[in-house]
Amino acid sequence: MSLFDAAVAFVLRHEGGYSRDSDDPGGETNWGISKRAYPALDIAELTREEAVELYRADYWRAARCDDLPGQVALLVFDAAVNQGLGAAVTMLQDELGVATDGVLGPLTLAAATSRNHDDLALGYCARRAMRYATTKNLDRYGRGWYRRLLDAYRTALVHG
Repeated sequence: MSLFDAAVAFVLRHEGGYSRDSDDPGGETNWGISKRAYPALDIAELTREEAVELYRADYWRAARCDDLPGQVALLVFDAAVNQGLGAAVTMLQDELGVATDGVLGPLTLAAATSRNHDDLALGYCARRAMRYATTKNLDRYGRGWYRRLLDAYRTALVHG
């Protein structure tokens, strides 16, 4: 199983199937793919395979996860899905102490690969937790977000 396969299996386990939760900022979702992010898609009819390909192109590749250390890649990918691609990258840059421009370029990648990967994963999770703490709907979704984050950390360590 590739790292992407493990990461997408993790995300799909947490995102589940079809939902039309009026309190969810993404609105209608299926496999975690939201109508807000993909207004032209028929979300209700989206297949698992189509969702996986969207995750590969628009989250995994966009966040350059193949270039990141394994455990960090899984965490950044999950953050991109759950908290947004821009937030995922800027949290990584903040944790690394590099310029926070939202672009995962050569300087960010070099810093990520040269840092102790376990320490980076732990620090990154702490940043994700802090961001959740200031997110709207924390009272409604917070317990699930924090459970997902702890599960992501545990899963990332296995794939590091």
